[in-house]
Amino acid sequence: MNAPETTAAPPTSTSPPTSSVREDQRPTLDPEQRRLADRVITALAGPESRLREDQESAVAALSRPGARALVVQATGWGKSAVYWAATAIRRAAGAGPTLVVSPLLSLMGDQVAAAGRAGLVAETLHSGNVDEWSVIEARLSAGEVDVLLVSPERLANPGFGRRVLAGLRGRLGLLVVDEAHSISDWGHDFRPDYRRVADTWRDLDPECPVLATTATANARVTADIAAQLGPATLVLRGPLARSSLQLAVVPHLEPLPRYAWVIEHLRRLPGSGIVYALTVADAERLAGAIAAELGPGTPVAAYTGRLPAEDRARLEQDLRENRVKALVATSALGMGFDKPDLGFVVHVGAPPSPVSYYQQVGRAGRGIDHALVVLLPSRGDEAVWDHFATSTLPDPAQVDAILAELRACAPEPVSVVALESRTGVRRGRVELLIKQLAVDGCVDRVEGGWVATDVPWSYDAAHYEGILAQRRREADIMRDYIAGRDCLMALLQRSLDDPNARPCGRCSVCLGHLPDGLTERPDADLVTHVGDGLRTRHHVLEPRKMWPGDPHPRRGRIAAGEAAEPGRVLILADAPEWRGHLARFAEDEVDAELLDHAVRVLADWRGSWASRPEVVVALDAEGHPRATEAIAHHLATVGRLDRARLLVENADTDGREEAGTDSAGAVEAAAWAARLVLPESEAERLAGRWVLLVVDASSTTWAPTVAAALLRARGAAGVLPLLVHRRP
Repeated sequence: MNAPETTAAPPTSTSPPTSSVREDQRPTLDPEQRRLADRVITALAGPESRLREDQESAVAALSRPGARALVVQATGWGKSAVYWAATAIRRAAGAGPTLVVSPLLSLMGDQVAAAGRAGLVAETLHSGNVDEWSVIEARLSAGEVDVLLVSPERLANPGFGRRVLAGLRGRLGLLVVDEAHSISDWGHDFRPDYRRVADTWRDLDPECPVLATTATANARVTADIAAQLGPATLVLRGPLARSSLQLAVVPHLEPLPRYAWVIEHLRRLPGSGIVYALTVADAERLAGAIAAELGPGTPVAAYTGRLPAEDRARLEQDLRENRVKALVATSALGMGFDKPDLGFVVHVGAPPSPVSYYQQVGRAGRGIDHALVVLLPSRGDEAVWDHFATSTLPDPAQVDAILAELRACAPEPVSVVALESRTGVRRGRVELLIKQLAVDGCVDRVEGGWVATDVPWSYDAAHYEGILAQRRREADIMRDYIAGRDCLMALLQRSLDDPNARPCGRCSVCLGHLPDGLTERPDADLVTHVGDGLRTRHHVLEPRKMWPGDPHPRRGRIAAGEAAEPGRVLILADAPEWRGHLARFAEDEVDAELLDHAVRVLADWRGSWASRPEVVVALDAEGHPRATEAIAHHLATVGRLDRARLLVENADTDGREEAGTDSAGAVEAAAWAARLVLPESEAERLAGRWVLLVVDASSTTWAPTVAAALLRARGAAGVLPLLVHRRP
């Protein structure tokens, strides 16, 4: 039986052997080191606990200067116990503090608490405790801190390097890279800032022992990490089967019945848990549907990366303390979240990788004997997989544009914001590419932005084709998992190259049926009721506050006299309750139900209008002229509103296509500013009047933003945007 992540196995553990290290090569602790390690482990896990064999090997290895160790073990094995014991031994020998590179703020909080239980003084520096930095840094300098936890992004910050890392040069006792699969671009969660950790320890002290830990590394990722650590790396890799997890697949459900299935089963699922969704929109929509159907007696909340850090931390604590039945979450709730008694994990949609799926389901059953894991796949999931497969690969043209801009501005640094406006590459993409260039040594981050180095960059086509091929192979494994072609746990183990993979005897494939209490189909009336409820919900379209700048002619805050009012969205993202209607809308058709929905939304909206609209203006932004006109005409007829025309020059293409899916907002906004035309005869209709602006579709909302500013400039008293489809 596995012990909690921060503990070691009790001496009676029946866990199978976890390492292929030869006994005559296995590092060992001397008596004093063993006493210190035992003190830490008993403080963490109780008086009867002792280090596992591989835990002891890792701790013993890390007690030596220059050691490198990679621990690949299942969640719950006790990887963090290794670095707390090693820290205690190193500190007792006079070494400096341990630096732990950790992925999430929530994990840092857990780890600070665990270190305290182990008798160690731990601190963390992150964006949420800026007011404490000076005190913590002074204590670190004075040798009063045993462990410092930071994010990989913090390591890359020049100010942090100047203030903190410089003071640790030559005196670091141990470096720990947690969730180390993130340093490999073959891994399921590659983060360029993680890859640069290797540069950090070489700069600080090449003789500092280094420990890398992960539960989700296949053979190729393991080899890549070990190569980065060095040729003498001790690799301790164990079996990855999780005996506490009962895996099941409920196949062939369409998106809306999946929602109903979760609602129907949620109260039956053991304890509290996590319901994963593939997108932010899905997480928010499903959480709302659950709350509407089950009420406050079954509390749930949506958890996504869009929430402020303090809200995410509060929700995590609510789940730990069972104040909610479930968090409906995106992958933002993953690495670092620790609740030993988490009773279930349900996925509404299959992740693109069996490795990432293993990582997410590994949140459950860490300190209990049984947890239920259920996958609800759908045919539409593969479109999301295709996006994730290529989203992190560099585009040579975009990289060349960024490097050209940096070289043109040398030696002055250039910010990400400036790179976005000057290159036409959207900001999120710039941030990803600039970090990848930093990994390759082609750029450096300095105070004030980024500068180019003398290192040339070239597109390694063979390497990236290999990564893409691996992601396609992982997608094939997920297809096998969904189809139930073998034991589900064994499939996950084999995806991680675990040689111990064998049938688990308890998953839905091994049993030949779903676990007791689970059904394949939700009640049909519930499906209808959930769909009806979702179709009555409205979604606010928040107006943009800032202009993007060059090449758009305006920058800075959007003036009150140019801004749109808060608007409404008829269909948000891939809304399963509107699936058939979206298919017709894509063909530029609109049906009576969608027209009625538009009227209902306006009726609900009118309570918050500053003034009732008097004129309807239609904007075909993305190629739905007939549907947009039909909705605008219907609303004008029902509301007895006047009409005015807004023309789009070169209407055979839309602003989004012209800008490109990776283009900066400034480019797209500039395209709309150049192409929207309001004839004089139409402007006369707007003078001093409120406008209902009906826009067919947008993902960025630059089309309604620019159109609203034009209408206001030509005399409209205010603009109320109604967006038919807010695309993902």
